[in-house]
Amino acid sequence: MTATPDVDILVIGAGQAGLSVGYHLRRLGLAPERDFLIVDHSPAPGGAWQFRWPSLTLSTVNRVHDLPGMSFEETLPPGSENAQAASAVPHYFALYEKEFDLRVHRPESVTVVCDRSTPATCPNEAVDGLLHAELKPAASTESPLRVRGLVNATGTWDKPFIPYYRGAETFAGRQLHAHDYRTATEFEGKHVIVVGGGITAIQLLDEISRVTTTTWVTRREPVFRTGEFAPENGRAAVAIVEDRVRRGLPPGSVVSVTGLVEDERVRAARARGVLDRHPMFDHLEPEGIRWSDNTFQRADVILWCTGFRSALDHLAPLRLRGPGGGITMTGRLATQVAADPRIHLIGYGPSASTIGANRAGRAAAVELTGYLGLA
Repeated sequence: MTATPDVDILVIGAGQAGLSVGYHLRRLGLAPERDFLIVDHSPAPGGAWQFRWPSLTLSTVNRVHDLPGMSFEETLPPGSENAQAASAVPHYFALYEKEFDLRVHRPESVTVVCDRSTPATCPNEAVDGLLHAELKPAASTESPLRVRGLVNATGTWDKPFIPYYRGAETFAGRQLHAHDYRTATEFEGKHVIVVGGGITAIQLLDEISRVTTTTWVTRREPVFRTGEFAPENGRAAVAIVEDRVRRGLPPGSVVSVTGLVEDERVRAARARGVLDRHPMFDHLEPEGIRWSDNTFQRADVILWCTGFRSALDHLAPLRLRGPGGGITMTGRLATQVAADPRIHLIGYGPSASTIGANRAGRAAAVELTGYLGLA
């Protein structure tokens, strides 16, 4: 027998995806705190944007997509092209939360979610047919929180990924991930190895190379594309990732199949000789890196621009992952967990982009409320 929930739907995360879900739940007639609850572990509105490096401005960021119902541009003062993304986007998110009365509870982290309809995931607890989310701190809500449905919108920012290469523990210099990058000036006078072939790697390589010497290494030869990136190109890239998650495979990234934009800044970096790409090294040594042909490069810093993984550790007791590490997804935009329709993941697979998060937010809200009989 199913017990009475504290709230019908829990939304974890208040970045682009979580706010989009909240907006669409309200449009479907659900009330915040009565029918759904949004919790966010960050100290203030803005999602991951509030933690980005200061040199990431609105003129250098790839693009900030509008949330549904409110234009980002309309929240900006005139002449703000060079405003820091870490302040402009959180300002927009804060206005958005207030405009649509989303009542985000923060800072509040979900440490673990278990299923009491399956006692093995919540040992020594009575079966009640609900999902139980442990919250920390639990000052503003009950903990554990009992819910009927869950939208996980935690994104990837909290799970920076650094691959292991032999000798990493022996390297005497500094290693850091792009997640922890702040400014190029801290590397002046040092030789920096920039690892990675994505947009972030290109941006940081360009910045750092203006103040010191750099070496750029990638696993695969980067693919640059010229001209406009047509909508059909984006849809094709998303479709590749969507196909993978529908088959239960680890998703990969949308960016990995779109290529890199050959814009004016990239052309300028190429002209300066910055984009002299080297293949991935074989291992690290105390003083630098060495390739398989025995070529050596001395280094003081290794900056890993090697991406992120979905922040899903708190869902581990639900045993959603298959043998290969992927989660089989279903639903119109592949946001619904096939093994448990009560759970939607946004920021996983095809929705791991700002525009993808918007579309997925609506799909998750509609499908989950329909499944729970709330709409």
